[in-house]
Formats: sequence, structure tokens, C-alpha cells
Amino acid sequence: MDDQFIYESLAEAALQLQAIIDTAIDGIITIDERGIIDMINPAGARLFGYEPPELVGKSINMLMPEPYSEQHDEYIQRYLKTGEAKIIGIGREALGKKKDGTLFSIRLAVSEVRLSNRRMFIGIVHDLTEVKEANKRFRELNEELENKVKARTEELARVVNQLLNTNKQLKHEVREREAAERALKKQEKKIRKALEREKELSELKSRFVSMASHEFRTPLSTISSSASLIARYTREDQQDKRLKHVHRIKSAVENLTSILNDFLSLSRLEEGKIETTPTEFSMEDLCHELEGDVHGMMKPGQQLLVEKEGDIPPVFLDRHLLKNTLLNLLSNAIKYSEEGKRIWLKIGLEGQRLRILVRDEGIGIPKSDQQHLFMRFFRAKNALNIQGTGLGLNIVLRYLEILGGDIHFESEEGKGTTFVVKLPLRQEQTTLALSREKDQTKPQ
Repeated sequence: MDDQFIYESLAEAALQLQAIIDTAIDGIITIDERGIIDMINPAGARLFGYEPPELVGKSINMLMPEPYSEQHDEYIQRYLKTGEAKIIGIGREALGKKKDGTLFSIRLAVSEVRLSNRRMFIGIVHDLTEVKEANKRFRELNEELENKVKARTEELARVVNQLLNTNKQLKHEVREREAAERALKKQEKKIRKALEREKELSELKSRFVSMASHEFRTPLSTISSSASLIARYTREDQQDKRLKHVHRIKSAVENLTSILNDFLSLSRLEEGKIETTPTEFSMEDLCHELEGDVHGMMKPGQQLLVEKEGDIPPVFLDRHLLKNTLLNLLSNAIKYSEEGKRIWLKIGLEGQRLRILVRDEGIGIPKSDQQHLFMRFFRAKNALNIQGTGLGLNIVLRYLEILGGDIHFESEEGKGTTFVVKLPLRQEQTTLALSREKDQTKPQ
């Protein structure tokens, strides 16, 4: 490969990485073994009320309140001597100090990078001020709503008691009283459901913020550390090391893109913005297209075996939704299978319905986790160390409900998983979104 081309590619990658760091919404700070700031991105400087040049070369202590600022240097030195870590590698909440002395809540994640002749530490800082304020406001609103419900319930109870005392001698009035009681129970049920829905939305938001923070932190830390290392590999004989870190950066960016796509798909489903456009197409053509799409995802030695059982007529379905559904199942099969394993994609007919099977020889799903598999953000206990949002199968389930299909699976831990999708050959309705209540596992 031409050296000039390599140099220009690396320069372009470095510029892209710098742009990512400069436009990141969270603060990114690197310090040396003495606690001196080597680099801080614009978002990090704004977070503390400074310009980047005001902080570079200064002690990180100036961004901490007492007594943490006094203890920080001692903590670094103790860690360098003993390896005992209290913060490094562990995300936690902390307090930051702005230029004007204002204290505010932050989420801090610190990682260590070992270079050939020194160590450096990378911190990712996320401002929790809005989250704290939102949680406080939610608690206030929830308490206010509960008080209103209580007051309304007491008021309705008084009305019912009055009806019972004044109308019990007349049959017609007794029926009115009974009707009022039924109305009261119905109203209480509606209010209870509204409260449960509000709590569910709050929990979903909290889980989303927590998961997003965790899933974004890992690839961003990878990008930051690899970028710092690339800058230090300047000799020609270090080309392999440079390419290794360029590959890590590309992989991290692909992970971020995948996470964002899951969030966008879930958002569209929740907002009812998924519209279907059925067209007539060949399933064989779609399978060939899928083979090409997943080729770059496959691990060394993995094989995708595509099989067709009998003649399959052209189908009339939303091609985009069906392709995304099968891509999700195939990418899961690849991700949760080891190198050298086989993956099957089989298509055929079952009566007047299309039958699609995706099977792998991967890690399988623990029996105790199978009933929760299609829930939002759920990850099986044997997959927690594998990159993922826990949204893919929930999106698959909801896409299939839009298409008029269904899905079931069989799995054994350590031996693999088989998903079977069944769909009508023709989509009769161009229905929009699903009910937001449907977030449970399909029957096995």
C-alpha cells in the first residue's frame, strides 16, 4: 500500500476522531500520572465554565470540591504503588466544581491507558444536573397526582355515602346508588391505570438513560484511547499497531451506529410513526441480499447456509420491515456464536403462510431467561458481556405484529437457538403502529 495513501487515510481518520471528540456532548479529559490535564474537549471545558487552554497543564484538582481535591493526588500515588483502584474502571456519581465555585452532580467514568513509557488516565464526564432536576420534578408531580387522586377518591366516597343514606328506601334510587358505585370503581381503575402508566414511563426513561450511558461509554473510551495511541505511533515500522487502533475506532463507531439505530426504531414504534408499504418481491432475491449484508459481520470460519424448501411464490409484504427483522435475527446468530460455527437461513411454506427459520450453534438462552426474551432492554445473563442494547428482539416482535406474523423459538444453553417466523404471503392491511401495551414475551 502506498505510504502517502496510508498517511492521508490516517490523517483523515485522526481528523474524524478529533471531530468526534470536539463535538461530543459529554466531557472527555486525559491526565498524566501527576494529575496534570493533558487534554480536555470543548464540552468538558464548558461543563466546568472554562476554555480548554485555561485547563491544559493544570492540576485536575481545580475541578473538584473539598475534600476530594486534597485527596486526589494521594489517591493516584497510592494506586500507582499498590494497584488498588477505587474509581478507575468503575463509573460513579461525583461532584464537580465550576470556575465560579458552583458545585454540580456528574457521572464520572475513569479508565487507564498504559503507554510504553508512562500511564495516562481518561475520564468521561456526564452532567447529571438535568437528570437530577427531572427526577425531582417527577417525584413532585407524582406526589401531587397521588394527592389529587386521594382527594378525588374521598370526594367520590362522600357522594356515594350520601346516596346510600338518602335513597335506600326507593328501589329506583337504590339502582342509581349501585350505578354510582360501579362508576366510582371504574373511575378508580382508570386513575390506577394512569398512575401505573406514568410509573412505567418513568422506569423506562431511567432504564434508557442508564443503558445509553453505559453502552455509549465503552465505544467512546475505545475511540479516545486508540486515538491517543495512534498519535504516538509515528514510525513506519509501527504501521501494524496504527492499523489495529484504526480498526478498533471503526468498530466502536459501528457499535454506536447500531445502538442509535435501535433507539430510533424504538422511538418510531412508540410514537406510532411506522407505516407499511407492501410490495411484491421474491424471497430468494431477499435472501441473496441478506447474504451480502451479513458477510462483513461474520467471524472467522463462520458459515451462512441458505436453504429453500420447495417453490415459494412472490410475496406481497413490506420488504423493508421484513429485511430489518431477518437482519436482526441473523446478526444475533452471528454475534452469539463462536468462530467456525454454522448459521442457517431456511425459507419455505407452511400451508398458506411463509415460514422462515434462523438457527445457530451459539451460546443459547438460559431456561430461566427465555420468558423475558422479547422485553425491552432485557439481556440474558450469559450475554451481559457481549455488546447490545436489549432492544433488537422487542423491535423484531413488534415489526412482525405489524406485518401480521408471529415468532417463536427453541433454545438450549451451550447448544444454540432456533427462531421460526411465520407470515402471511400477502399483507392485507397497511396498519401503522402497535399498541404500546404489547411488550411481553410471545408464547413458546
